Parts: sequence; structure tokens; C-alpha cells
Amino acid sequence: MSALLQIRDLKVRFRVRPALRALFDRDSISSIEAVAGVSLDIGEGETFGLVGESGSGKTTLAQSVIGLVPVAEGTVRFGGHEIQGLGPSAMKPLKREIAMMFQDPTGSLSPRLTVRSLITEPFRIHGLKGRDLDAECGRLLAMVGLPADFGGRYPYQLSGGQARRVGVARALALRPKLLLADEPTAGLDVSVQGEILNLLAKLQDETGLSILMVTHNLNVVRHVTDRVAVMYLGRIVETGSTEEVFHAPRHPYTAALLSANPEPDPEARLNRIVLSGDVPSLLRRPTGCEFHTRCFRAQEKCTRDAPEITREGESRAYTCHFPLSEEVEARLTGSETV
Repeated sequence: MSALLQIRDLKVRFRVRPALRALFDRDSISSIEAVAGVSLDIGEGETFGLVGESGSGKTTLAQSVIGLVPVAEGTVRFGGHEIQGLGPSAMKPLKREIAMMFQDPTGSLSPRLTVRSLITEPFRIHGLKGRDLDAECGRLLAMVGLPADFGGRYPYQLSGGQARRVGVARALALRPKLLLADEPTAGLDVSVQGEILNLLAKLQDETGLSILMVTHNLNVVRHVTDRVAVMYLGRIVETGSTEEVFHAPRHPYTAALLSANPEPDPEARLNRIVLSGDVPSLLRRPTGCEFHTRCFRAQEKCTRDAPEITREGESRAYTCHFPLSEEVEARLTGSETV
């Protein structure tokens, strides 16, 4: 499978204090790294999951791909072409091939525009003249399973699931090759979540679309993604096929996330790993392994040395001095704080 999107050593920084103050005050930090050297590939027709706690840098990473936030360092290649650093005019044609769905289904839609205007707006933004917008509206509504008369409705007249379908139609209006889906099931009932995921899978089968799915919903990741990466404090700590990561996580943070995933089985809920402490501030990153302040397997080495990347096979990789084995994972039981 050839890579459609290639990200190498990507860093995104946000200024938190004026640079002049930092110049005169050595203890003053002028910026934080929200994304701290991320590398990943997404193949053609692949669904790639990006998971982690709130504030881990997932959404920032996705937004940096499409140019919504500036990249400080690193490279982004799309379809074999370097796109990092391109100006707005050079980037505009590429934005026809890279689309983004935002987290809030209704809030991301302008309340002043009808559904017809919303889903055909990409044609106007990109100057694609000579299109029959009424026909395009009908095509897009049918594509996402909405009646043709929905074109005259406004966002406030839509349910959450209907608003999400409109968002899908808008994002896929220009037949992009890559969809950046930020929490595509957020705020939706479980039954509606399934409908949206089935819709995306259907459209992916029909078009060969690649999807980068940013979510904290591990049940979604388990059922719809091919590969997954786990982020912590702006870094990827584990990646691999969804099956192998869910079956036998190597990084303790991955194991903790999986154990906290809601389970209907009461026995399964007893095996939860509760992490101690809070997520560290990006202003004061821990030394060594940045997860050691919360890790139930941390040793003295973890406080001192940052772990190197360990690779298993073609796609499996993690950064941990003392990775979990299947035997160790099986022994992790109890709901006490560890």
C-alpha cells in the first residue's frame, strides 16, 4: 500500500509569552510544543486512527496537515509532493484533495446558510464555474442519505445526525483523496454514531478515500480503523495495526487508555488501570520519559533517559524502556490507583 500522506518530524509551537520577555527572563518560556516531532504515514484507502487524552495534540496535528495551524519544523508530503511551506495560492488546489470535518456537527455550520448553500460552497470557494449547483446539491444529499428537500433547511432545523451528514456532504463535495475527521461521532447517540461510521465506510469503499480519524472513542477506533497511533503530550508513543495494539499494547499509556474504555461486562470493568497524577503541563515537560510521572511501571531510568523507538515488524513501534508483554498485561488487574 503506497503512502498518500507522509509526515516526518513535525513540530507545532504556540507562543505563550512575548518573545521579548523571554529574552530578558531566562526562566520565562516563550512557546510550547503542542506537536513534538511526529512522524506517520497514511496509505491510499486506509483509515488511520489517532487517539489520546484531551490536549495530547491530536487535533492540532490534523489541522497542521491542511494548514489551519502553522508548522514550526518538519515535512508534510501529500501524493508524493512536499506541501509544507506552500503559500495560500499554491495550497488552494491541494485543499480540493484534502478535506476536514470539524468536531461540532452543528456549530461548524454557518447558521445563516441553507443546507444547499453549505454543501455547494466548496464549488464557489474554489472557483469551479459552470456547475449546476442544484444538481450538485441533489447528488450530495443523496450521497449521504438525506432527502432532496433538505437543501432548503437551516442548521437549527437539523438533528445532530443530520447535521453530521451535511458535514460529510460538504467535506466530500469536491471528491477529495484524504478526509481529516475530527471526532466524527462526538455528541451523537450510539445508534446515530453507527449510521455515520457505516456511511463513511460505504463512501470509502466507493471512492478509495483515505481517512485520518481523530477521536477519543476507542470503540470507534477498534471497529473502523486499519492502524492506530497513540499520542501523549504531543508525541506518538505507540503505533501499529489496530488489531495488534488493542490485543497486546506495548506502552503502559496505551494499556491504561484501553482499560478505561467503557465495557458492558462488570468483570472487564474490574481490570481498569487508573493512572496516578494529572497530565503534565507542556510548559514543564517531565525529564526522561515524559509519561514516567503517571506510569505504573516507571523505574529510575525512566526519570532520566528518554526512550528510543522500538520497532516490531513492519508497522509496530513504541517508545518505552519497559514495554508490556502479553503475560504482564494479563496480570494487570484491580481497580486501585497504580
